[in-house]
Amino acid sequence: MDVHASPASDGDPEPLVRVEGLSRRFGERVAVAELSFEVRRGELFGLVGPDGAGKTTTLRMLAGVLRPSAGDAWIGRGRMEASVARDPEAVKRHLAYMSQRFGLYTDLTVRENLAFYADLYDVPRRELASRLERLFAFSGLGPFQDRLAGQLSGGMKQKLGLSCALVHEPELLLLDEPTFGVDPVSRRELWRIVHERVADGVTAIVSTSYLDEAERFDRVALLHEGRLLALDTPQALQRSLDEEVLEVRVDEPQRAREALRGLALVRRATAYGARLHVAVEPPADRAAAAVEAALREAGIELGGIEPVPPSLEDVFLARVEGTAVATEAR
Repeated sequence: MDVHASPASDGDPEPLVRVEGLSRRFGERVAVAELSFEVRRGELFGLVGPDGAGKTTTLRMLAGVLRPSAGDAWIGRGRMEASVARDPEAVKRHLAYMSQRFGLYTDLTVRENLAFYADLYDVPRRELASRLERLFAFSGLGPFQDRLAGQLSGGMKQKLGLSCALVHEPELLLLDEPTFGVDPVSRRELWRIVHERVADGVTAIVSTSYLDEAERFDRVALLHEGRLLALDTPQALQRSLDEEVLEVRVDEPQRAREALRGLALVRRATAYGARLHVAVEPPADRAAAAVEAALREAGIELGGIEPVPPSLEDVFLARVEGTAVATEAR
């Protein structure tokens, strides 16, 4: 898989975001290493990976709040294009950046927070009322507009933070782990808001460590230790695996993993609650027989075994494993 794969065509050949060799060091530690990708207007693009993958550092550089150590990124198009490395202040005109600790003012009400950010972003006063009305409509915060931000639930604070980021109607939205620590209902509502803005033409680059969320994106960049592992649509990444996945239901998943360790046809086994995803060499039916035999020999009761489509977590683990093998071979 070419990690510099081109974005799917949307009829507009010019990207809104261009990233070339973007890197950032903190002393001797490399946080981001030579990232290159493009994002088109109206695309929902994901930076996906575990903690320490370089997602936040990448977003901070794109937002113009952290200078790259090497490489550059350009936001905007034509004469309005701005360089992250050379003119970070100009970059900020194009975007809104919602960090993990977005700066809500807890002693201000919901409406007052929105009005403050509207003033910060120079939203014309004659447009404020109509913008707030739209924000209240899609966020569901209208009934709570006079409540202090400090008295909101975690999910409502995230929705308010997102609304504050959208108040000046940016063309690019940078969201850093927006659903981290948010309850499932609020999580779903946040994604609804993001999808609605993207449907209206906003471009969004969103980071997440939740690999199950990655299937929501038009394209995903899988990051590991600051490097780009793969870049493509979720569906293409799932099809790219040269292995098959068996879902194994057992009462003792950790002991089952140990029983499968070293089995010739098994590449890896990952626990998901009371299930294992077992990556095996094709064909799956031959591997399934070997897995079943190994578990029975270990005295582990098998609740079921069947082939399933690979998840993006399966793809990520395979890519990390492949990178480690390639590094050892050098």
